[in-house]
Amino acid sequence: MVIDSHCHVFPPRIREERDRYAAHDRIFAKILASPRALIATADELIAGMDEDGVDTAIITGYGWATPELCRETNDYIMESIARFPRRLVGFCSVPPRSIEAAVTEIERCVKGGARGIGELRPDWQPLELAGEAAQPLIATLKKNKLIVLTHSSEPVGHIYPGKGTADPKILYELVTRLPDIPIICAHWGGGLPFYSLMPEVKRALANVYFDTAASPFLYQPEIYKQVSRLVGAEKILFGSDYPLMPQKRVLKEIDGTGLTDSERELILSGNARRLLGI
Repeated sequence: MVIDSHCHVFPPRIREERDRYAAHDRIFAKILASPRALIATADELIAGMDEDGVDTAIITGYGWATPELCRETNDYIMESIARFPRRLVGFCSVPPRSIEAAVTEIERCVKGGARGIGELRPDWQPLELAGEAAQPLIATLKKNKLIVLTHSSEPVGHIYPGKGTADPKILYELVTRLPDIPIICAHWGGGLPFYSLMPEVKRALANVYFDTAASPFLYQPEIYKQVSRLVGAEKILFGSDYPLMPQKRVLKEIDGTGLTDSERELILSGNARRLLGI
């Protein structure tokens, strides 16, 4: 079994009216305004999964700046998981600026079958997760046993659209504020696993996973073995960041890393099955 833990899908009209969405949502503009930025539908994802041998995929939005785009893309994600219940798992976008609005939208999406929230943008979204005001949101996540997927950024290296500044320092603050919530740090956590050599960081990462989304664009293949040594293969989730790249590209890279059969099984499906209760 193969589970892709990081994919993005959109209703067709967003691709057809890209300029209009970019004009109204600054985060959409940062990530997807360029005509070269790939946008895919759920049907296109399913076709790609069939071609590349992927059984199940987590589909998610982004950390949009406007509640309207959160709701619109969440509607499509819920529609898609209803159409493909055995193939797709949905994570919903969270409206920024208001904890109350975020809780309301999360509850709505849970009723529609959502299993998590994300992809959060802790660097760009003004969603406060500290203090008493955040408790209703944290309680909602716990009550519904939701998973949090957060974007992660490398503090060094090349710049790319949407990279942002969600670096290990910001992520460490996030995971320490949500110790009881399962968190997936995308893109290898921007290097956060390397800090697990610090005992206090190792303890803080007890409920944290790292996905491989866009890995060929970011790191040499050796990262699979290095992160396995640092935090354990049981903490790594295969993710492609589809449609940024085809799933087969990351799968081919994983096949060439020299992982053991048990490590490969954990990364390709075992960890995600445990996390999702599949």
